Amino acid sequence: MEKKTTLFNYRQDDQQSGARPLASRMRPETLDEILGQDHILSSGKALRRMIETGKFSNMILHGPPGSGKTSLAYVISKVSDHIFETLNATTAGIKEIRAVAEKAGAHLSMYGQKTILFIDEIHRFNATQQDALLPHTEDGTFALIGATTENPYFELSAPLLSRSAVFVLKELEPSHIHLLLDRALTDKERGYGKYDIHIDREAKEYISAVSSGDARNALNILEMTVLSMQLSEEGPSLIDKAQVEKCMQQRSILYDATGDNHYDTISAFIKSMRGSDVDAAVFYLAKMLAAGEDIQFIGRRMLIFASEDIGNADPQALSVALSAFQAATVVGLPEARIILAQAATYLAGAPKSNASYVAISSAMEDIRSGIDLNVPEHLKNKPILAKEVEYKYPHDYEGAYVQQDYLPKGVKNKRYYVPTDRGYEREISQYLRSLKKNKNT
Repeated sequence: MEKKTTLFNYRQDDQQSGARPLASRMRPETLDEILGQDHILSSGKALRRMIETGKFSNMILHGPPGSGKTSLAYVISKVSDHIFETLNATTAGIKEIRAVAEKAGAHLSMYGQKTILFIDEIHRFNATQQDALLPHTEDGTFALIGATTENPYFELSAPLLSRSAVFVLKELEPSHIHLLLDRALTDKERGYGKYDIHIDREAKEYISAVSSGDARNALNILEMTVLSMQLSEEGPSLIDKAQVEKCMQQRSILYDATGDNHYDTISAFIKSMRGSDVDAAVFYLAKMLAAGEDIQFIGRRMLIFASEDIGNADPQALSVALSAFQAATVVGLPEARIILAQAATYLAGAPKSNASYVAISSAMEDIRSGIDLNVPEHLKNKPILAKEVEYKYPHDYEGAYVQQDYLPKGVKNKRYYVPTDRGYEREISQYLRSLKKNKNT
């Protein structure tokens, strides 16, 4: 007896076959399937020649969400027959970079096979992490492809940019979204071709408008619409604008815990707190919680934010973030939402300073630059033999302060920490200025 094509059977078939989300299944397999990027991928363009010959340099792909950065990297790996390794800069660090480099080096020496390392959200790497990539990109251990939605010339280090070609991907036009929807509905292997589903032009235009040129978003909307339909058993099923609108009103939040929406939302949350927009911070926190985001992940991001973006402008911020992280973990949802909201509103409303972040970043750069790092003689942990290098004990002087050199010769008189005039940091700044007036020598 022939099985009827019903919504239940459709869902059951997908579950039994382990089907991935539609956006993942419809990811381009060839360069010709990539839409909207003819300015860099059409015949004769430099990037296309590089890919087809397998002789390409390190590259940075810059473009809006859903423009095809990850898809292009995936196609490159297939066309070039390289090993394809992926990292996400939000969760990876130097340890993961070294692990990939070691693995890539082994493959290259033993089998002569090259590796592509694709790093999504590469702008989230700090200067130290970006520098960790440099020796491996220079010696050919792996070819780097970095993807970013931010302007690479503002967010990436000059050394990394100097070793990479930057290619800009454009937001997809409505015609591209229309073609993408048609592909998904006619492809019998990866899409819905076997279910005889059609879509009218008005529905296409609506999906194109609400997806804002984001291919992944458009496919997510189409998938939810199909899943909400009662498929016809007698003939073709038609998707119209009313069905899409109804689905959009009733849909669950478009939020892939491992995809761009996950990182876009946490990015918006952090940037809202950095911009002191308390209401936006609460909104994005609510979106993450409603989507089932890990509360420890949210808590960790707030801990980092408290030091990176608030610092000594409000030293209490770190304690608030830590207490919220611990309390939310112990209490769990749904009550943890209240604790996280209290911390988020505190952090968003606190005075901001990245002076500590700038200070440690600058110091780390000097440490790596090869300057004289020797500890001054009077600060070393050994008996003082020469009077001219005698250590002066600050508590023996008025105000517990005495002028003497603490930095190595290579960075003598260098200022790393420059406090702002915001919040408690104003008091720190005033205190440090008062020390310069101290006559103790």
